[in-house]
Amino acid sequence: MVRAPTLGRVSHPWARRLVTIPLVALACALTWTTLPALLVLALVIDVCRFALARRAFMATRLTLFALYYLSAEVIGLAALTLVWVGTLPRGRGASIDATYKVQRHWARGLFGAARRLLSLEIEVDGDACVTPGPIVVLLNHASLLDALLPTVLVTHAHGIRLRFVLKRELLVSPCLDVAGLRLPNVFVDRSATQTQLELDKIRALGLALGPNEGALIYPEGTRMTADKRTRALAKLAESDPVLHAEASSLEHVLPPRFGGTFALLDGAPEADVVFLAHRGLEGFAHYRDFLAGRLVGSTIHVRMWRVPRREIPVERDARARWLLARWREVDAFVGSPRA
Repeated sequence: MVRAPTLGRVSHPWARRLVTIPLVALACALTWTTLPALLVLALVIDVCRFALARRAFMATRLTLFALYYLSAEVIGLAALTLVWVGTLPRGRGASIDATYKVQRHWARGLFGAARRLLSLEIEVDGDACVTPGPIVVLLNHASLLDALLPTVLVTHAHGIRLRFVLKRELLVSPCLDVAGLRLPNVFVDRSATQTQLELDKIRALGLALGPNEGALIYPEGTRMTADKRTRALAKLAESDPVLHAEASSLEHVLPPRFGGTFALLDGAPEADVVFLAHRGLEGFAHYRDFLAGRLVGSTIHVRMWRVPRREIPVERDARARWLLARWREVDAFVGSPRA
């Protein structure tokens, strides 16, 4: 049976947006108009969950976060429309500058809302290393929220504009769709049969990075779970038993996928590499984890460090061993005891 493509994989942006934008606008209007009833229902659910299993009040938090997210989408779309109209006479450069500003405020607002609603703390070590550019940022992927970390900690905090390699399914978010395709990003179709075409797009993303720019990729390619780790190691065992032996010690992160990461490095030969390792967001890998309340009151620990380009091997096998060695450092940080 042939499966219908998800909205994120619809090829023409306007065909997708004709569906996603009205849906988000309608959902936002309905949430605001029914908010009192939704909050009462959420509160009843939370009281019952607390009485039966001492669970945190997550239904109420989820309702408020959904309201904030939908409102942020609508406000963001309005801002992006104003940017498009207002910068037409000034050209593409002005449009990109203004779009980066909208993106920064949108991501910071969402992350701030999540922090307040979930009582999160964040501790960052080593973030001064992100300047100057150009840089290639590599980070582990554990949560629905860690996609916001680079914009908050790198772009907003230090003024480094990032180009992202992201999965195409994320285009279901209208703001990410409009802003993400207006800016220099690559949304990878992970089901594509033309792998080389996707790699060429990633390689091109690294071209001509300036001193206030960087490019970012998730080397794992997907969020970490135990099942995905097992499948990734099995696949690596078939393709390269030597690298499998080195990667099998990874416990808290997935083995890195070399194709996309190396393509980005090849496209940005002057860029140093910044590793952004984080732990504490593992309790939000799926929405059911959010409902379980595993993230409430957590502390997000972030460590960044920079590797000069001259220390990165050029030859593929040596580069693969180098990346695995660095990824074991990420694994050790993610698995280190919580304070």
